Amino acid sequence: MEDSEQPQNTKPDLSLKNFRFLIPYLYPYRWRYLWGFVCLIAVDSAQILIPQFTARAINLVTAGEGEGVRSRILFLCLGMVAAMAVISTGRFLWRYFIHGASRRIETELRGNLFSHLLSLSYDFYQRSKIGDLMARSTNDINGIREAIGWGLVMLVDGTVMVLGILVVIFIQDAKTAAFALIPLPPITLLILLFGNAVGARFRRAQETYSRMSETVQEAFSGVRVIKSFVKEWWFGKKFAAANDDYRDSNMELVKIYGIFFPLITFLSGLTSLIVILVGGMRVVEGSLSPGALVALFSYFQMLIWPLMGAGFMVNVIQRGASSLGRVKEILDTRPSIESPREFPREFPVHPQRNLQKTGSVFTPSLRQNSAGEEAPLSAPPLLEIRNLTLAYSPEGGRNVLSAVNLRLEEGEMLGILGRTGSGKSSFIKALPRMIDPPPGMVFLKGRDVRDWDLEELRACFALAPQDSFLFSDSIKNNIGYGLDAQGEEADFARAAGFAALNRDLEAFSSGWDTLIGERGLSLSGGQKQRVAIARAFITAPEILILDDALSAVDTETEQRILSALNAEREKCKRQGRALTVIIVSHRVSTLSRADKVAVFENGSLSEYGSPKELQDSGGFFSRTAALQHLGDSAGPAGTAEASPRSERHGSKNG
Repeated sequence: MEDSEQPQNTKPDLSLKNFRFLIPYLYPYRWRYLWGFVCLIAVDSAQILIPQFTARAINLVTAGEGEGVRSRILFLCLGMVAAMAVISTGRFLWRYFIHGASRRIETELRGNLFSHLLSLSYDFYQRSKIGDLMARSTNDINGIREAIGWGLVMLVDGTVMVLGILVVIFIQDAKTAAFALIPLPPITLLILLFGNAVGARFRRAQETYSRMSETVQEAFSGVRVIKSFVKEWWFGKKFAAANDDYRDSNMELVKIYGIFFPLITFLSGLTSLIVILVGGMRVVEGSLSPGALVALFSYFQMLIWPLMGAGFMVNVIQRGASSLGRVKEILDTRPSIESPREFPREFPVHPQRNLQKTGSVFTPSLRQNSAGEEAPLSAPPLLEIRNLTLAYSPEGGRNVLSAVNLRLEEGEMLGILGRTGSGKSSFIKALPRMIDPPPGMVFLKGRDVRDWDLEELRACFALAPQDSFLFSDSIKNNIGYGLDAQGEEADFARAAGFAALNRDLEAFSSGWDTLIGERGLSLSGGQKQRVAIARAFITAPEILILDDALSAVDTETEQRILSALNAEREKCKRQGRALTVIIVSHRVSTLSRADKVAVFENGSLSEYGSPKELQDSGGFFSRTAALQHLGDSAGPAGTAEASPRSERHGSKNG
């Protein structure tokens, strides 16, 4: 089997190069980011300008002489008001442009991630844990949004503020600025060390959050089992351990923050001390005005935030790189099962058949009969299995199916019997390519299933599994889930009658509109299975598969469903169409209605033929029939011993 999907336990790439992946998402919003940065630079320029107004006002006040001092001070105050207006307006605009763009990208990225997850194949979800996928779809997407929002803002804001302030203070008084900037190199080194430390610790925090989410999701999904075995204490202990692990991983981040920010504050405070000492001496010497000293002090106070913000920026960008690596890992995963990229020139059909392609369907070619009239050759069987051999591991290992051969004509019913683990479900999953069969082994209408468009192929099948999944919605919406358009009331009534749901609907509080709990928790096992059968039937498929879908219903209800199934098949024949059925069951009485029965043992087809032929063969089918007949004769107790179904579902009812 081919498998192009990446294993989920690989360590994601945390390089900043990951951000190149976002270029297609950022490009449509380039003008929003450009205008946002223009507004941000305008805000920074106005902030840098305000200390100059303050310095001139102080110099005017300390001079205390000359005419028009008050009017000049008032003019400076009006200038400060104008600068503050620019700051307020600019802050609103850059938030609108930049954060608005980051939110839109977040929405688009989350939508693409969800769509991509839906496109991945069945085996991806066998390897992945739902809690981890939920963490990547929520926390990690939020981390990416913070990086392309606040992270870019802090990068541009810090760069403009630091460069602007350095230029101004060196122009104003280079000697004082040179002394005051002595603590800057240690601060820069600390910022670099902080970024490296945060990246690894944040990745661990995200991983522990994923494990905690997995525990919660598993507990809520299996709450029935937990309560029936009184294991609340065990899951509480398991969650407490995961919760403590998440706390500890976050505390490692808190410790880094607790050391980093006070140390940065201390080193930044040294600059203020140096400004007071060196600048104050120069004011005393008369080489620096009092207003210039106040302006220098203000600039160095303003410089503390960009330096602190650099730490935040490194933190946010490292988090974003870590999150982007985890999300990109999923988006780079390709489905192991895909539709063919182009229609193949030749199909591996039976050499005795000459089929012509018409669109996406094969039709038999024509030949002349004895009367000289054109007549079609015999059409291929609806479903043909040729030496099907299947292993879940692409590197080899034990085959779950070995050399299976069978044919199923249109309108026939195929019964499947076998012990647990004999390969029945694997066989069923291979037909619509839920797991991928090797090429040239499974054919639908004479065409290799690997050459079908996946959507077209799977539309031919409708599956009602033993373990029925229902959505937290109304019964009607669950039944109509497979319809492309809203169905008619008559269709729902017909599907309910087919699945023997009529009596249950009368008992439900709101009939069709009764809401069921998540995964159908408010329904019994038999009711869930019958809703799944109705959901499969209402789509009017070419091939209806009941994969042990009657295991949780009582015998009377099962007979009603099977009778409805036979009636539907006869109705289809009268209307000139066919309903082909594959039914997996452990009850020989159920399979006795089939045209052919396939018996699986250890992945191989040990018996194949009509129920009567297998009954007379003395094989597994015959022995199982004898045991079940003996159990039925012995009454309820004997049935519970002999019937494989009652052994697994004796406590359930439909």
